[in-house]
Amino acid sequence: MDGKETAKRKQVLEGNAFYEIDLECMRKKERREEMEKREREARKPKRFR
Repeated sequence: MDGKETAKRKQVLEGNAFYEIDLECMRKKERREEMEKREREARKPKRFR
């Protein structure tokens, strides 16, 4: 995978496909997924943690 990164976007060339990724959007998604994971863990009974 070849990438060219700017401050807010990353351009990725993979095979014949070209992607432009919004890095801020990706960071928000990662934070949201991490928060959801923590919430799921908090709801588990302690013996299953």
